[in-house]
Amino acid sequence: MQDVRAESLTRWVLAQPSWCDGVLTPLTGDASFRRYFRWRGEERSAMAMDAPAPQEDVRPFLAVRDALASLGVAVPACYAQDVAQGFLLLEDFGDVTLAQAITQTTDSGIDALYRQALSQLAYWQTHDNCATQSATLPAYDAPLLVREMQLLPDWLLKEHLNSPLSAFEQSDWQNWLRLLTGAALSQPQTFVHRDYHSRNLMVTPQGGLGVLDFQDAVRGALTYDAVSLLRDAYVRFEPEQITEWLRFYFLLLVEKDLLAKDEWAGFVRAFDWMGVQRHIKVLGIFARLYCRDGKDRYLADLPRVLDYTVTVSGKYAELKGLASWLEKRVMGKV
Repeated sequence: MQDVRAESLTRWVLAQPSWCDGVLTPLTGDASFRRYFRWRGEERSAMAMDAPAPQEDVRPFLAVRDALASLGVAVPACYAQDVAQGFLLLEDFGDVTLAQAITQTTDSGIDALYRQALSQLAYWQTHDNCATQSATLPAYDAPLLVREMQLLPDWLLKEHLNSPLSAFEQSDWQNWLRLLTGAALSQPQTFVHRDYHSRNLMVTPQGGLGVLDFQDAVRGALTYDAVSLLRDAYVRFEPEQITEWLRFYFLLLVEKDLLAKDEWAGFVRAFDWMGVQRHIKVLGIFARLYCRDGKDRYLADLPRVLDYTVTVSGKYAELKGLASWLEKRVMGKV
């Protein structure tokens, strides 16, 4: 079958004055409608993005790229753009994601990589211009937080498990939504990448960590990106290791006077509750990717995310009912 957009992208890239002598090859797709191709010439390479309208819009990607670059974050340079067509030509950070890199190194190497990722996160959150840049982003407000969590009953329960919420369950569900939303909004609000995890961080040939997939950035809870990284839907670490890294990150924020040392206990609670909100959303998203988009590879990650959600919510009296409900409704069925 003819791929009209791929042909158009190829013509567009090869029409660029500095990029006319290479070859484009497609790369594995991600969880969105975007596609990526690698342009390779004799001595250099680049990444071509195909973001088809109306499903995708490259303008937020470009705006957030500029904002993160101004905060000292390693994001790909943009060599050429055609906003109307949804085509971008971007810097190539290579093939090695953080998820891949940690399978090819020692425990001390993994530790160094995660400390590097947390240091980069703390660096932009404590940057002098962070407040200014985050003010340009959409707010991670109550309606958005609730819409995300509603993906669980709408897609995981109703569509994937064919077991919609009953009228009797609605009251408890709405109470948990209020609790988790309130916890997120009570945190300091900052520049949130929103998907800062092992598949969106690239270990560059120079040893740095390049950041990708940032177009959905928002102004939201301080702990959100740390949760994405340390309680990753795709990679699991022992709780003691997560606590050690979280403490490292917390002390970086303390050093920059963003937090005080006596806030550790509250910080851990905020981190945990933010993780429950995020993982409820992820459970719904993975089910939607399968039911709506036919992408079944995310189903294998559902048990890990569910276990995070049940284990962490079970630690808190206010959320124990949520843990028990998820065990009853979902555990063993995904």
